[in-house]
Amino acid sequence: MATTEKARDKNGGQGNGKPAETPPAVGVHGAATLTGVTVDACNSQLREEDGFVGDRARRAAFFESLSRWRGIADTRHPLLGDTPTGELSKARIDEVLAEGMPHEQALVLSAIEDYAQELATVLRRLLRTKDWRHTQRVAVGGGLTAGRFAAIAVARAELKLRAEDIEVELRPIRNDPDEAGLIGAVHLAPSWMFASFDDILAVDIGGTNIRAGIVKLNLDKADDLSRAKVRMLELWRHGDEATARGEAIDGLVDMLKELVRKAAKEGLKLAPFIGVGCPGAIAADGSIEAGAQNLPGNWESPRFNLPAALWDAIPEIDGHETIVIMHNDAVVQGLSEAPFMQDVERWGVLTIGTGLGNARFTNRARPDGGKAATKRARSGKKDKAAGRG
Repeated sequence: MATTEKARDKNGGQGNGKPAETPPAVGVHGAATLTGVTVDACNSQLREEDGFVGDRARRAAFFESLSRWRGIADTRHPLLGDTPTGELSKARIDEVLAEGMPHEQALVLSAIEDYAQELATVLRRLLRTKDWRHTQRVAVGGGLTAGRFAAIAVARAELKLRAEDIEVELRPIRNDPDEAGLIGAVHLAPSWMFASFDDILAVDIGGTNIRAGIVKLNLDKADDLSRAKVRMLELWRHGDEATARGEAIDGLVDMLKELVRKAAKEGLKLAPFIGVGCPGAIAADGSIEAGAQNLPGNWESPRFNLPAALWDAIPEIDGHETIVIMHNDAVVQGLSEAPFMQDVERWGVLTIGTGLGNARFTNRARPDGGKAATKRARSGKKDKAAGRG
């Protein structure tokens, strides 16, 4: 369905000429207090003279360094060949690191060292801020970390910080970069939904990719959501196209509707819930106050509201009114690690992509250790199975 930017701004995502409706207020967008954690900070944008400190460790920073070292070497290498640096895949770079000639390996190692230095600089600046002080562990995710070369750079950055007596652990996010931001969305869902449904819809919006998927809760395997898995995934590289904001929203809605259709066809118990991770500072009403500069078009317009646009396009799922909750994308990706961060009190996340996302958390105690809602969910499912629901 084609919609104009003007109509979308006015009606929150539908160009039908009708007054915009307000979605049901079940949760707060961008909330600081979540079920298992307090979000101490997110989307921190430390500035320096020529831009943001975080840009030093964005995905492009590694490739810029590798390109510079290739220029210095000024010689042909068998595995790298004539492929422009920006077009090298992570798998090819890992291949060079493992099997390349010494000079090729030296190029990659030099870029790793440069990137590790920049990542350490960013973390050093963050850890000096009030919100990030006393951080014990940082999970590092995003598309770049799928490469082993990036994992080495992260480990090297930790060593650099420890050499300065900055005691912080750096660990890669354990889920696939395409899935972590979707899995984290289950922690945004109201716990009462777990009694009747097995899956949720999740969205992860980035400057290059938009991902949408169905996430299976797997509460029968782990009551802390640590076994949640992506059941279906749709990925669109909108960054490869000259995409306007309206086109991006229309494309996302199409992806979600297709997932709803597939869920119905397979008989899944899909909750009437869409959890969304999006770059920027997310206000309680779902508007984006700042930090969405890498997205196509103006997502910070006071007349644009993504959760309202999604609710307007998909007002119900399987006869139940849809609930849409949105949070900062780094927060949501970090939430995928929450079940595995119970041995520390204060922890953070960095997401390396078109930009550098960040969030800091403090664990908080949940009622009954978080098990009450799960027990009710299991009891409800058993009752239904026995014909008592």
